[in-house]
Amino acid sequence: MKKLINEVKDVVPQALAGLVDTSNNLRLIEGTTVVVRADLDAVIGAGKVALISGGGSGHEPAHAGYVGKGLLTAAVAGDVFASPSTDQVLTGIRAVAGPGGVLLIVKNYTGDRLNFGLAAQIAQGEGIACEVLVVDDDAALGSAEKTAGRRGIAGTVLVHKIAGAAAEAGLSLAEVKARAEAAVAATGSMGVALSPCIVPAAGTPNFELAQNEIELGLGIHGEAGLSRVNLRPAAHLAEELIGTIARDRRLKAGDRVALLVNNLGSTPPMEVSIMAGDALAACAALGLKVERVWAGTFLTAIDMAGVSLSLMALDDDRLAALDAPAGAPAWVLPGLRQGMTLPAPVAAAPVEANGTADPAVMAALVAGCEALIAAEPELTRMDQVVGDGDIGRSLAGGAEALLAERETLAHLSGAAFWRHVGAVVRRSTGGTSGPLYAILAFGAANALDDTSGDAGAQMEAAFASGVSALCGLGGAELGDRTMVDALAPALAAMGQGGTVATRLSAAAEAAAKGAEATKQMKPRRGRSSYVGDRVIGHPDPGAVAVSLWLKAAAQA
Repeated sequence: MKKLINEVKDVVPQALAGLVDTSNNLRLIEGTTVVVRADLDAVIGAGKVALISGGGSGHEPAHAGYVGKGLLTAAVAGDVFASPSTDQVLTGIRAVAGPGGVLLIVKNYTGDRLNFGLAAQIAQGEGIACEVLVVDDDAALGSAEKTAGRRGIAGTVLVHKIAGAAAEAGLSLAEVKARAEAAVAATGSMGVALSPCIVPAAGTPNFELAQNEIELGLGIHGEAGLSRVNLRPAAHLAEELIGTIARDRRLKAGDRVALLVNNLGSTPPMEVSIMAGDALAACAALGLKVERVWAGTFLTAIDMAGVSLSLMALDDDRLAALDAPAGAPAWVLPGLRQGMTLPAPVAAAPVEANGTADPAVMAALVAGCEALIAAEPELTRMDQVVGDGDIGRSLAGGAEALLAERETLAHLSGAAFWRHVGAVVRRSTGGTSGPLYAILAFGAANALDDTSGDAGAQMEAAFASGVSALCGLGGAELGDRTMVDALAPALAAMGQGGTVATRLSAAAEAAAKGAEATKQMKPRRGRSSYVGDRVIGHPDPGAVAVSLWLKAAAQA
């Protein structure tokens, strides 16, 4: 792997610092990966709706590149291809919240929906008017009934512009959201890749293509596409992509549209321009009236070679919103400035000690964390095959954060211990794993508030509560090829009775068998659902991770 980076763990914060240092009118909230408008106080004082977008990094210039007047108020960045944690999103909300309220613009990926959605609920509980808008413009997936849903891809940039114009005009939160929802419904996108990308933490491509092969209908996280075909002339590809989008959005001759031709990362400008010309020709052949067109680099998949095309159906209001003045690094030519920071919002009160942690519980937690850290390379390799390659780093990051909290955890017992575990995990573990493991910990803690009896029975009740909460919010069931396929059998085995050690050993053995069984399961949830039968023969890395930490906990 050849990349112009320093340390893998510093890629995102250093990239954001460089963007802020070389752009006008941006600020980075100190100690975070939240970028905000420099004139934030004026925006809040004017009572206008604040717009926040974000998600995993690796999509530059999105999302921080669209922070500016007439576009986003703030952007929250996670690790590469991993959702920011709930706490990171909440920091962004608190930083920009004012009388106008906050609209979160979220691409349709499970981790983003969970983390942004949970942050919105917490903000609403704090009295902040906060709404969530989900963008799902991927036309390649059709109705997406057998997957985790249509993905949000490059058309999100046009949705940012529509929402930004409405907010800048002083419309209410409900009106801004309604206009943005209409823009989502009017927008379709589809991509083609000539090469995979390389996630810095993985160091190798997520998939391989032969010299004459391309991937059609891929997402923006380095995952393989829906189909692999032979390379075709640009005109043929443009015709297929535009045709698919037009059918998906029911566009017909005479309809007015905007066209976005997006470089997925390492496509030469020459080829982007060729695809732009061919896409315009394909629109003309269908009788579509292209009234606005952009060609360039707007939302990438790191260094992937390829393009995506997006069409947005236009009416007079939408066209006026696209034409409205805006200023952001990715929308206008950037200038040079000194980097500046803003103080972070007030942190939560420190955790108060309530006793002493059970030594056995602490030993099990530490062993589980150490197992996940040791397994990072293997979990990353597994996830490259079936997903986007981020699970190893995400889980290792959460485990490292928990180990760093041992001193605090040592003075907590019972439910308080697991609530703090959940809080640490949710703010330190990227992607979908963060909220799911936080839900597991909080569910266990809630059960411990009301559970009595011997230690084995208490452990079973807590584990059952955590698994139930995880399934309820995450939506996964047994057989969907997720971590639930290890958790559910582990819970059943734990219910056979015995001492804590006996129950944990039985649970670990059952989880390992459950993880192994996922090799033959067709994916119905998570990013693997986009890859389909290609995952057969490979275990689900989330289920494998469960079996690893359960085994380590049992041995401890």
